[in-house]
Amino acid sequence: MPQLPAPDFPAEVRARLQKDAEEVIARYPDSRSALLPLLHLVQSEEGHVSRTGIRFCAEVLDLTTAEVSAVATFYTMYRRKPSGDYQVGVCTNTLCAVMGGDAIFEALQEHLRVGNNETTEDGKVTLEHIECNAACDFAPVVMVNWEFFDNQTVESAKQLVDELRAGRSVEPTRGAPLCTYKETARILAGFPDPRPGAVEASGGAGPASLVGLRLAKGETAPAKVVPPRGETDPAGGDEQTSASEPQQSAGPATEDGER
Repeated sequence: MPQLPAPDFPAEVRARLQKDAEEVIARYPDSRSALLPLLHLVQSEEGHVSRTGIRFCAEVLDLTTAEVSAVATFYTMYRRKPSGDYQVGVCTNTLCAVMGGDAIFEALQEHLRVGNNETTEDGKVTLEHIECNAACDFAPVVMVNWEFFDNQTVESAKQLVDELRAGRSVEPTRGAPLCTYKETARILAGFPDPRPGAVEASGGAGPASLVGLRLAKGETAPAKVVPPRGETDPAGGDEQTSASEPQQSAGPATEDGER
């Protein structure tokens, strides 16, 4: 059966969102370009993009609900059903998976008793696997409301979600302090973060990410050679090699493949 038209927001909520929407739309020469931030705006109200939120965006932008739905269902940052206060995303792309991301995701599913894109009974945590957090040099990586928690293990990830559910303060490895998913959505809609010091706390790339940039600038500081995880350097310490020194050739290979 066809669905009935979505209900509208309550009058006071509609008036508040309308004022915010007008501010967002004014930033763009074409009002249609405001659709992405407006979807974040309605998500900040309900914690997901509901049929009511889709109706609101369509009406203020003079679009059809089908046009809005096509965009809202394309991007994974827009939730299609109610979600938790904290969106916990575990990277399961190649490098993170190999370094332990798959094990972390499986352990959290069992620990929280939820599946992918499901929310705990207390409404605190929604768990999902993410294809890439763009932080491969800190693998395996977990994100909470899009803030980084680097170099995770099964045990540290369990402790993280336990602290979130208990309401204790949790500090990301890099970036601004955590806020709720609804608060994050409002910031993504383009409104200032009102928390004192939050903007200044936003971190950039870590040292491992900047090695290539330093080399491109001609810096020749020694590069640290790190043994594989779980192994110790047989020489009894961290070896140092200069990034500017050419690598010694192993010599030509013989016919039987030996050097």
